[in-house]
Amino acid sequence: MEAIRSMERSIKAVLFDMDNTLFDFLEAKLTACKRMVEHLGGGDPEDMLGYFLRGTPGFEDLENIRDYLLDNELYSQEDYEVCCRIYETIKLEALVLYPGVKQTLEILKEQRISLALVTDAHSNNAMKRLERMQIKEYFDIIVTNDMTGAKKPDHKVFYFALDLLDICPQQALFVGDSPGRDIEPARIIGMVTAYAAYGDRRHYSDNVEADIVLSGITEVLDIVLENKKIEENVK
Repeated sequence: MEAIRSMERSIKAVLFDMDNTLFDFLEAKLTACKRMVEHLGGGDPEDMLGYFLRGTPGFEDLENIRDYLLDNELYSQEDYEVCCRIYETIKLEALVLYPGVKQTLEILKEQRISLALVTDAHSNNAMKRLERMQIKEYFDIIVTNDMTGAKKPDHKVFYFALDLLDICPQQALFVGDSPGRDIEPARIIGMVTAYAAYGDRRHYSDNVEADIVLSGITEVLDIVLENKKIEENVK
């Protein structure tokens, strides 16, 4: 909190990453992988999940399922189509909000803080997840990959959201679970940063250059409410 105090900034908006910041998307994908290997007669769901984590062809690309089936000599068009249906259905059904998400969003709205969602997901996928979690209405703007034509850590994504909010980077707090894709670019352009360590199961590091490391999402409220208190005292 001392770091935030010393900045003497007025936080007008909080921008959130979505997957693994608001809910455990990695666990939902693993659950979907478990169902797929069960359908196939057995296998290691972690192995199938690994295909989605490769980076290419993409975190959500169904070609990952095709590659897994081909590499394990399990491919048939029927099984591929069934696995795709299982994946799309279960990954959505298995989503669970992290503790305190709705409470945090509600209090921020009560404090008249603008809220934005900034995600690399396609708008179709993002809306399905937000509606499933019943949190879509909390966000003033939702920025997706197909809107910006870019993905984090490209600064274009962050500036796109800031322009829609009509604020400068110094007036925004960014909350995300990825040190490289969320925290570093947000920090470089001048935003206050909060590292959602609770959601970063793959790359957690004690050396992330963030203004605050979160053990739970409700700690965002500490930053914003303390900032408002300081701002009121200055006035």
